[in-house]
Amino acid sequence: MAAQLDILVFGAHPDDAEIGMGGTIRKHSLAGRRIGICDLTRAEMSSNGTVETRKHEAADAARILGLSYRSNLELPDRGLVGGREQIDAIVAEIRKLKPAIVFAPYWQDRHPDHIACSRLVEEAVFNAKLRKYMPEEPAHTVEQLYFYFINDTYESDLLVDVTSCHEDKMAALRAYRSQFETAGADTVKTPLNQGYLERVEARDRMLGQKRMVDYAEGFVTKLPYLVNLF
Repeated sequence: MAAQLDILVFGAHPDDAEIGMGGTIRKHSLAGRRIGICDLTRAEMSSNGTVETRKHEAADAARILGLSYRSNLELPDRGLVGGREQIDAIVAEIRKLKPAIVFAPYWQDRHPDHIACSRLVEEAVFNAKLRKYMPEEPAHTVEQLYFYFINDTYESDLLVDVTSCHEDKMAALRAYRSQFETAGADTVKTPLNQGYLERVEARDRMLGQKRMVDYAEGFVTKLPYLVNLF
């Protein structure tokens, strides 16, 4: 049985979490936190690469980021329709791993699967705390749900300084060679292999400028922050 995690990050596809918050993941793993990524699909509809290739690339990225756990629910790529079965699979993962904090993609993005993943995870986080929902598994309350950006960036509620870990983030992204490199004549031209990593780096640098650090990653929360003292 998997050990309890401090943070569980959900993505629709292998590489989503790394794009949005690879630096934050690495920073927390270096601090001794137990971090996991759960990919909802195997990205079998991707224009480049194969399911098997993507699996190996995700494992390489996991090692670079120091993950304690990585899983794939093998839900259908471009088929995240939000049915009970899909929500239940995510609920089961949350209850198994008992994370204090969960991350999901921001609810606006050019890729419909990222939007669907956001909605599914938000529903699953809510259902996971209901003791009469799937009563065969003990309920678990997630303390905080944050949303990270993938393709599009909106106003952030929270910034994490990832300057010290940004090289590791980019190394984890470069592990996905099938997605971000033009490897040969059979490679299909997509936004991902047309300077996408350079744009990710530019975005993180732009976010960092808001608080005068070299690189930052941005997050949004639907719940207000609660503090005792400032």
